Order: sequence, then C-alpha cells, then structure tokens
Amino acid sequence: MSADIAALVLGCEGPVLSAAERDFFRDANPLGFILFRRNVDNPEQVRALVRDLRDSVGRHAPILIDQEGGRVARLRGPHWPELPAARVVGDLTDPEQATQAAWLQGRLLAAMLADLGIDVDCEPVADVPVPGAHDVIGDRAFTMDPDKVARLAAAQAAGLLAGGVLPIVKHIPGHGRAFADSHKELPVVNTVRSELEAWDFAPFKALAHLPAAMVAHVVYTDIDPQHPASVSPTVIGDIVRGHIGFDGVLFSDDLSMQALSGTLGQRTAAVLAAGCDVALHCNGQMAEMRDVVAHGRPLDSDAQRRWSAAAALVANAPPTDIKAMRAEFDRLLVG
Repeated sequence: MSADIAALVLGCEGPVLSAAERDFFRDANPLGFILFRRNVDNPEQVRALVRDLRDSVGRHAPILIDQEGGRVARLRGPHWPELPAARVVGDLTDPEQATQAAWLQGRLLAAMLADLGIDVDCEPVADVPVPGAHDVIGDRAFTMDPDKVARLAAAQAAGLLAGGVLPIVKHIPGHGRAFADSHKELPVVNTVRSELEAWDFAPFKALAHLPAAMVAHVVYTDIDPQHPASVSPTVIGDIVRGHIGFDGVLFSDDLSMQALSGTLGQRTAAVLAAGCDVALHCNGQMAEMRDVVAHGRPLDSDAQRRWSAAAALVANAPPTDIKAMRAEFDRLLVG
C-alpha cells in the first residue's frame, strides 16, 4: 500500500462528480469515500459515481455508506428494497430465528450494495440503549440486552462479509447511554467505568474480532472528563484498544457533527492524534474538505496493516438466490 494514501474518507457534493472534485480527490488521495442520500438517484447513476470516485484516485478505493435499514438508509425505494430497523430483528424471541434473521439482513444489505460497487457498510450498530436515552440510537439498536446485541451484531456482520461487503461496527465503545444527539451537541455520560464495562462496552468486547469500527463522539466522564472518545487518547488507548481489545481499523465518526469543537482542520488533527486510523468527513463541502486535507496525514504503518487485513476479507460473493433469501427473512419476521 502506498504511503501517500491519506488517512481520510471524504464525501462529494452531489450525484455526479464535478471536475473540481475529481482534481481535488486526485491530489488529496483519501483512503476512500462515503455516499449519502444526496449522492444517490438510481442504480446506473450510483455505479457511475462509484467508478468516477475510484478513477479520481487511480485505485480500487473503498466506498462506504450507512445502510442499516429502517430510518437510516441512504438507498431507498423505488430503486432499492426496504429493510427494517435492527430492533425488528431484535424483537424476535426465538434465539435461532433472530440470529438467522440478523445474518440474512446483513446478506441482503450486502447484495444491495455490492451490485452498485459499494464495498463497506457502516453497520452493524452494537450500541445498547438505556431507558430514557436519546432516540438517535433507538430502534437502530437490536435490543437492550448486551449479550443479545453482541450475538445479533456478529451475525449481521457475518452476513455482510458473506456478501462481499466489509462491516464497520458502531459506535465503539458505546453510544446507547447518550442523552443527546451527537449530530447536534456533545453527549456526556456520567456512568462509572465498571458499569460501562459491564453494559455499554460489553458487545464491542465480544465483537473485537471484527475488522473495522467507528468511534463515538461521546464523553465518558469517569474515563476522560475533558474529551469525547473520538479525540481522547485515554478512551481509545485504554478502552478501545485496551479493555475491549479491538485491533481493527478505527474510523472517527463524522468530523462535521456538532459534538466536536474547533475548526474542521483541528478536529481532523485531534482524532488522528488520539488514535483513530482514519478521519471521516461526510458533507462534501469543498471548503471544509480543504481544511480537513490540510490537517490530515498519510496512513501510518499500523493503519496500513489494519486496513490491509480488513480489505483482504472482502471477496466476490458466490452466486445465490437473493429472492429466496428475502422470502426466508420475511418469513422469520412474521414468525
């Protein structure tokens, strides 16, 4: 892997790559790109955009998307099938049926994405909500049981991988206890570390073998009262890499979220200095991206190692009957 690949994932403004964006990405050379609703219209358009993004950097760069099902789905009808939120799967009472449904959901998501050339899904959500927490997670979580969350998230991740799509588990080490939406403000969690380890962190520890994760913009005052996890060397070093034992690729959550303070360049430098392997900037605004790129850095040796290991897991999926899989998934949901 070339050492000049930037430790960044960037977005673009619309459904078609502009000449200015093409030139900018060529020079910036980010690791990859992320798509949002503003970037998708129909399958042929998405395939063309994916090709153009990769052509801009001259390699098979990873293309990310948040395609969970339910309310977090960038690809929607009429061109793409609807899938339910994770909670619908988590509400199944039979453990075997729930696990199979989670795997099938991952496999169906992968089929949708791989058809477009998208090879990374920011999914599964392994957060564990608590009563009264902000609904920013809500039904995106499978359930309020950490053990069940871990089991179903593992199954969904396995389904994604079986379909040739790399999963990014989120939001490590846990966003479920937050009483604020980190898109709009900084959540502060005052729970003691021992309780966090037993509840919030537990699914991520069980999923530490997964190849990639996205770190939360959440303050855990009993661990680091001054910094959200994404910019905290203490949380990333002691909790994510230490207690949880995660050694996969660590992505920041979106730098443009209002939970973070400072300029976009300062935020970029902060997440990378704290221990994130890759900084994620999503909104495609050129002025912000210029600041992000100016304060970024190439992938370091650890990040290169982790990314190479993760990318090696993505392979072309064997032929399968997706219609039959969807029928089985729907059958499981209705019991």
